Amino acid sequence: MSDHASEAASGRPGASGTPPGSAEAEPSRSRAVAGAGRAERSEGPEGAGGDRDVGQPKASARSRSGVPAQGSGSAQGSGPARREVVPGNDDPSGEAGPSVATGPSGEAGSDGPAAPDGRTGPDAPTAPAYRKAPRPRAVSRQGRAQQPPPGLLTRLRPPGPPPITTATLCSALAAGLLSALLLGDGLGLNLLFVAVAAALAAYFAARAAGRRLRPWTAVWAVGGLALLAVPALRDAGWPSFLALVSALALGSLALHGSRGWPGVLFGSWGLCTSVSRGVRWGWRGVRDRADDSRGRVRTATRTTGVAVVLLVVFGALFASADPAFADLLSGLTPDLSIGDSPWRAMLFVLGLFGALAAAHTAAAPVRWDGITVRPGPARKRAEWAVPLIVLNLLFALFVGFQLVVLLGGYDKVLEETGLTRSAYARQGFWQLLWATVLTLVVIALARRWAPRGGRHDRTLVRSVLGVLCVLTLVVVASALRRMDLYVEAFGLTRLRISVAAVELWLGVVLVLILVAGVFGARLLPRAVAVSAAAGVLAFGLLSPDGLIAEQNVHRYQERKAIDIDYLRELSADAVPALDNLPEPLRSCALERIQRNLATSDAPWYATSWGEARARDILAANPARPRGTECYSPGRSVDEQAEERGDHEERGYPREDHGSEAPSASY
Repeated sequence: MSDHASEAASGRPGASGTPPGSAEAEPSRSRAVAGAGRAERSEGPEGAGGDRDVGQPKASARSRSGVPAQGSGSAQGSGPARREVVPGNDDPSGEAGPSVATGPSGEAGSDGPAAPDGRTGPDAPTAPAYRKAPRPRAVSRQGRAQQPPPGLLTRLRPPGPPPITTATLCSALAAGLLSALLLGDGLGLNLLFVAVAAALAAYFAARAAGRRLRPWTAVWAVGGLALLAVPALRDAGWPSFLALVSALALGSLALHGSRGWPGVLFGSWGLCTSVSRGVRWGWRGVRDRADDSRGRVRTATRTTGVAVVLLVVFGALFASADPAFADLLSGLTPDLSIGDSPWRAMLFVLGLFGALAAAHTAAAPVRWDGITVRPGPARKRAEWAVPLIVLNLLFALFVGFQLVVLLGGYDKVLEETGLTRSAYARQGFWQLLWATVLTLVVIALARRWAPRGGRHDRTLVRSVLGVLCVLTLVVVASALRRMDLYVEAFGLTRLRISVAAVELWLGVVLVLILVAGVFGARLLPRAVAVSAAAGVLAFGLLSPDGLIAEQNVHRYQERKAIDIDYLRELSADAVPALDNLPEPLRSCALERIQRNLATSDAPWYATSWGEARARDILAANPARPRGTECYSPGRSVDEQAEERGDHEERGYPREDHGSEAPSASY
C-alpha cells in the first residue's frame, strides 16, 4: 500500500497537508478508497454492492466476509472525485468525522453514516447532533435519576413473606371468631383466649418463614400475656386499659425483634403498618386454596353446616328437657342477639385483621433498627460541660435546701411562707415532676452533642451526667415526699396515685441510665421498655382502686374526714376495703356498686376476679338503701370546709388537727 494510503489509514494528513476526508482529498487516497469498493457499481434498494473488482490484488476484509454494505458508507459511483465519508471514532461531539478505519491487511475500510432521509454517500447531509440518538449509558443514567427514591418502609421491610400456611389461616380465623363471640360481653379471660389464637397464628407464620425464637422475643411475648391477665383480675377499667395498650406494644416488639432506640420506639406500634399487607396476604392464601381444591372447600362447608344444625337442634331439645342442663348451656355459650350483630361483626373483623397483621409481621418484620440516628456534631469540652456544671450546681443547692427542710426546718419554712402542709406539698409536686422530665430531655440532648475525643472525654461525660442523675434522684424523692404529705392531708385519688407512679418510674429510668453509664448502654432501650411494662403490670396487680379505698378508710379510722361521694365512683375492686366502714357509711359507699353489679349479667369469661369477690361480699352482707341519709344525716364535709374557709378541694378539710371525729355521713 502507498504512503498516502497509510496516512489515510492512520488518520494523519497527507503529503500535501490536506486533512483526510476533506473536500480536497488527494487522488492517492481516492484511489485507495476506490480499490476497496470499486465493484459496488449498482445501487439497489438495500444498498448492497455488486461484484468485486478483479483488478484489485487484495480485497478488503469486509468485502471478503460477504456482509451486506447497507449503511457501510461505501463510495457511490466512480471517478476521481469520489470520496468516502466515515464517522469519527473518537469525536466527542458524536458527529461524522473524516478518519478511515483500516483492516488487518492495512487497506482502508469504511463505515459511513446514513442521512436522515435515507441517502448514503459523500453527498448525503450529515445529521445534526441534536437529531442523533443519545448514548445508551446516558439513557440509563437519566432513567435512574428519574426514579423516585424508595420510601422508609420499603427500605426497612423484607421482600415479602412466604405463602400463608393453613395453620396460620385457621388460627387467624379462630382469633376473629373468638373476638366476635367473647369480647362483646366485656373484658376478662376472653382477652387471653383471643391473644393465644393470634399468638399461634404468628408462631406458625414465623416458623414457615424460618425465624427462630430468641430470648428477648420470649420476654416480650410472656410480658404481653401477663399484662392481659390484669383485666381478668381487676374490675377497674383504667388500669385494664393501660395493661391492654402495653400488651399490644410488647406483642409488637416480640414480632419485630427490636434492639435499639428506633426499634423500641417505632416497633412498639409498628404492628399497625402490617394490617393492610396482612389482609392481602391472607386473601391470596384463601383464593389460592379455593382455586386448587374447590371440592374440598365445598365438602368442609357442608360438614360444618350439618354439624351446626345438629348441635342447635339437639341442644335445644335437651335444654328444654332439663332446666339444669339449660342453665349449663347458657353459662357456657355466648349470648347472641340480633341487636348486637353489627358490634360483633366489627369485633370479628378486628380480631381477624389483627391476627393476620401479627402473622404477617412475624413472617416479614419491618427492621426498625435499620433507622440510623447519627449523633450530633461533637462540641468542645468547655462548650459542652460548662452549662451542665452550672445546672448541677443549681440542683445541688436545691437538694441541700431540701435536706435542711427534712432534717428539722420544715415547720420554720411553713411559718415563714404562711403555707399549710397540704398547700406546700401541692405547690411543689408538679414542679418537681416537670423538672424530672426535663432533666431526662437534657441528658438525651447532652449525650447527642457530647465530646467524643477519647478516654478523657468519656470520663468527663460520665462524671457530669452521673452527678446530674444522682441529684435528680434526690429531686424525685422530694417530689414523692411532697405527694405523701398531700395524700396525708387530702386522701388518695386516682390522679394522685397515677402521677406518683409515673414519678417513681422516672426514678427507675434514672437508675437505669446510671447503670448504663457504668456497664454500657447496649441494653438500655430494652431495659427502659421492660421497666415500663413491669410498672404497668405492678400497677394493675396492686389494684389502685383498692388502694385508694383502703387509704381513705384508714384515714377515717384515724378520725379524719372521708369523701363518700368520691368513693362511690370506684369500681368493684374497692368493695373489700369499703366493707370495713361502719353503717351508714358502708351502705352509702357500696349502694351504687351493688346496683351496678346487679344489673350486670356478664358471663364467666367476661367477669374479673375483683367483680366476683365483690359479689360474694355483697351477697353475704348486702348494702341497705339509706335514701337521703347518705346525703344529709348531719353536717357534711362541704359544711365543715365552709366553716374552716377551705376551698382548695371539695370534701377534704385543709388541715385536720385531730380535734373531733367527722360526722356520721362524711
